[in-house]
Amino acid sequence: MFQNFRMSMTWLHTWFGLLLGFVLMVAFFFGSLSVFDREIDRWAIPATRIEARPMPSFDTALEPIFRTITDPDPDELAAAKTRVSQPLPDKLTVMTWSAFTTHRDPVLRMFVEFEVPNSPLPDDHIHGSITIDPRDGKQLPENRLAIGSAFFYPMHFSLHLTWADIGYWIVGFAALAMLAALVSGVIMHRKIFREFFTFRPNKKVQRSTLDLHNLSGVVALPFHFLWALSGLIIFAGLYFPVLGTMMRPLAEAQEKLEATQTGLDLEPSGTPGTLASVDGMVAEAKAMWVARGVPGEVGFLIVHHVGSSNAYVSVYRDNTDQVGGGPGLHFQGSTGKLIHEDPPEGAVSAVNSFLVGMHLQRFKHWTLRWLIFAGGILSSVCIVTGFVFFVEKRKRQHSEQRRSGARWADALAVTTVTGMVVATLAILVANRLLPEELAQRDLWEKSSFWAAWMLCLVHAIWRSSAVLKARTSPAWAEQCWTIVLLAIGAVVLNAVTTGDHLFKTLSEAYWPVAGTDLMLLACAALAAIAARRLQRRATAVASAAADDQDEELREARHA
Repeated sequence: MFQNFRMSMTWLHTWFGLLLGFVLMVAFFFGSLSVFDREIDRWAIPATRIEARPMPSFDTALEPIFRTITDPDPDELAAAKTRVSQPLPDKLTVMTWSAFTTHRDPVLRMFVEFEVPNSPLPDDHIHGSITIDPRDGKQLPENRLAIGSAFFYPMHFSLHLTWADIGYWIVGFAALAMLAALVSGVIMHRKIFREFFTFRPNKKVQRSTLDLHNLSGVVALPFHFLWALSGLIIFAGLYFPVLGTMMRPLAEAQEKLEATQTGLDLEPSGTPGTLASVDGMVAEAKAMWVARGVPGEVGFLIVHHVGSSNAYVSVYRDNTDQVGGGPGLHFQGSTGKLIHEDPPEGAVSAVNSFLVGMHLQRFKHWTLRWLIFAGGILSSVCIVTGFVFFVEKRKRQHSEQRRSGARWADALAVTTVTGMVVATLAILVANRLLPEELAQRDLWEKSSFWAAWMLCLVHAIWRSSAVLKARTSPAWAEQCWTIVLLAIGAVVLNAVTTGDHLFKTLSEAYWPVAGTDLMLLACAALAAIAARRLQRRATAVASAAADDQDEELREARHA
């Protein structure tokens, strides 16, 4: 079929890159934004623009709030009703209470886990949650969309396609194909070291685009590989659910053995019990961390078997000074006595913990966080230039043959690249324009994103006729100008609606909002430069085509 192995790798790289590049572009772009998801949340929800604080007192602040969370999330409850054979009781049994915060979270997330009786699924449960201001325990409005952590972040691994987890499978397959594309790309580029230093921006579009594609691919090659691999590892349990299928009896036996050895019961005793001072348990945990030379704050706290005599409390350090997670301390709920400490991780668990921790970036290291962001952007650049090179290489040939393949590839590329950025900025603009008291405000914000993206698709198709004439689609430049307007508009609207303009946030060094505004302005500047270059190139091409046509007319008249 192919002349040699390298040609077969070229075919694999080209078609895997094109067909799955659209998914990978979404994954890497929104993955890059997710590096600063908490900061984007602060920009999107002005009520959360406060300084981060340690987890407040459980006894006086959190426990009274937990007791007010008596109902699960309505969507989760509706889904649970479809899984059971009998009607659910009006009040579901509470299984756990948990609270979570990080060094980047000025607000506190509180979760309650409810048991789902008569379910065919083992350990079936659903959740209720609220977000509070840790300063006074005041609940924050639930109709406000945390755009960074609740929309951009899940977008990069699920595409918001939740039916049968199809989005996870699509992204997982794309990540697996990316690993194949990386290997084939290394094989097909025999002069990979030279390409590390080669970029000729003033050459023709096809040549300069290929140079940038190779450069971005080689520079970020370790990042491409590590993030695709670690993403697959994180969802390995979804892709290969052996513990819940063929190995379920073995897994249950192991769980029972560990529960017997550690004293951490799997099921509630059925006998009511009281809870000792959790603050005392937290104080003991902190003292143990100090004694071991790793002082820190609590990042995650969970109460198991709420209201039962065998309840126990698990306390986890925030671990912002390391990549992977750390061992938990488990206390008997009724007495506050330490009953178990997680042992050190083995080699396999440590590697898994490191890869997962690196991908999720829970650590407190801003230089490394910015490098990861840059790696994600470089990955996006690599994919974008791959799209452009594919079209540039084929559009003249397709034009002469009256084929439309390059046209459709270009329209989809415009939608996936500039259209996606337009949609991202549209949701930020909608966030600042929609009234605070609007019912289902979060749904309106999400709708603005999808509507803007769909309009960009229609616009890209409408303007793609230029590709049939072997020219660059004007949709690229036009959507770049749209990006400029929306990005500047978002910054201005933030200043007008909240009063947190750049001069104020920079002078106060409140970087979550100042950094978001600065990135928006940088996005506008890059889009303006790209639009001007595209328009100048289009003008030059049109002028050259007109000169050629005039020359042909003169020759025809002379003949």
